[in-house]
Amino acid sequence: MEGGTDEDAIAHIHAVVRDAVDALAAAGARQEALAELVPARRVLLIRREPVLRRTGSVWRLGVFLLDQDGVLRATGSLVRATPPGRPQGLARSVEERRALRAAAQRGGFRDGETVNFAAPPIGLEAETLRSSAGPLFVRDGRALVRWSAAAGDDAAREFGAYLGERVDLLAQPPEGA
Repeated sequence: MEGGTDEDAIAHIHAVVRDAVDALAAAGARQEALAELVPARRVLLIRREPVLRRTGSVWRLGVFLLDQDGVLRATGSLVRATPPGRPQGLARSVEERRALRAAAQRGGFRDGETVNFAAPPIGLEAETLRSSAGPLFVRDGRALVRWSAAAGDDAAREFGAYLGERVDLLAQPPEGA
């Protein structure tokens, strides 16, 4: 989409998202769990451990997560629900991942299920996207995607092409994938 206004870019984003939801739903594309991390807390002097609580399901489309209602999110964190094992005094990052796996297990996720969390919704308003530092932004009437934080704005791709490619890969995965 070239040479339009920012409002045209926003309309284009909404149309692309609607088409993506329709295509993914029709294909029965694989979805992943969406959850919120509920931190440790005390309830009546009883310590409750952190838990990942299921809030829905999403399609993973590169730097985006998309749900059936057309809510577009930036990818956040993810963990695979597996038995957490015991603390072993390893590196802090290893122990944090172990704790997240345990939180997923407490949340009732199936063994091996991918759980996405800390994935903020993306506001699809022109004002928000003009100043966005996230994966989706609008410049000069064009909807663009930062597919990598390291790549910066110079390597941004057109939103419709990016999302279309990701939808095709998820709706019709290559053989053996």
